[in-house]
Amino acid sequence: MSELLRGPRTYGWAAGALVLLALPFYLDRFWLQAGLFAMAAAVGAIGLNLLTGATGQLSMGHAFFLAVGAYGYCVFAGDGGSAGGHRLAGLGLPTWLAAVLAVLLAGVAGGIFSPIAGRLRGAYLGIATLALIFIGQHVLFDATGLTGGFNGRDVPPLSLFGIRFDDSVTVVAAVPFQSSEKLWYVALAALLGCGLFARGVLRGRPGRAMNAIRDHRTAAGVMGVPVARYRAAVFVLSSMYAGLAGVLLALIFQRTVPDYFGMTLALEYLAMIVIGGLGSVAGAVVGAAFVSLLPQVLTHYSDGLPLVSEPGAGGVAPGEAARYLYGAAIVAVVLFLPGGLTRPTLSSREKK
Repeated sequence: MSELLRGPRTYGWAAGALVLLALPFYLDRFWLQAGLFAMAAAVGAIGLNLLTGATGQLSMGHAFFLAVGAYGYCVFAGDGGSAGGHRLAGLGLPTWLAAVLAVLLAGVAGGIFSPIAGRLRGAYLGIATLALIFIGQHVLFDATGLTGGFNGRDVPPLSLFGIRFDDSVTVVAAVPFQSSEKLWYVALAALLGCGLFARGVLRGRPGRAMNAIRDHRTAAGVMGVPVARYRAAVFVLSSMYAGLAGVLLALIFQRTVPDYFGMTLALEYLAMIVIGGLGSVAGAVVGAAFVSLLPQVLTHYSDGLPLVSEPGAGGVAPGEAARYLYGAAIVAVVLFLPGGLTRPTLSSREKK
């Protein structure tokens, strides 16, 4: 029976992969940008779900590690220049190497904070990680030589295998490929790799240990699980996922600004994993797609939607309307679908 079920499921995944590979040939720039934002958000949400959903460490500072990845890439890949009268730091490294180093830098930042995370749990850990947002915002606005300050700084385009992922036109099968079309495959590969790796972690021995720590920390230690080591390792891994998401977002935006990496972004990531399903890779992807696509879809169709309009036009702004809707979705999920939209298997403690 399992072999019979495996066949259709495999064909379904293969068909889905082919559709995703073909989309840049048919979608316009708006939908490609929306899909890119959703994939970048999904990478960060998977990392947060490993930390909060699977291990039970509440983090409200995920946006800080996204900022480390985004600005780390700009500093490693940038070649200097100036912005707003300030000289910008830049090492001029190859962009692929800069992306790798930015992800590692986010992991180092997570490793520095992990001893604090190991000593705290629950709301206290959430409050401690919340401090990272305030610290990060202060640094982003004031370290003008690194970040460009309030106006941000330009993002060097990625160059990989001789392909430059900018707005220069490359014709493929009579279709002009610009930055969005080219970055689509980079983001898709990153999401696929991150999703498969996280899925392997959760289904293996580390995943069982993480769930044991989440359900009963003391009992996990008694059973021989090195609790402190696992909590630190998952925090570093989650930070690296966030760093990669930050790099992808920087490449998509083509400019980094400090305002983006604030409290709103941190709360949006928590909304993603709650709506999609805690402790589930699929849940992180579904939640990220819902939260990231909703404001863009509302903006795109604001002219035809009731009560939704541009700011100052007498209705609710699309971004504001999106926050109302996914706020209501969180309440509905908590009340009626505690496992999230993907309905992952609940632990025995959660069932009680």
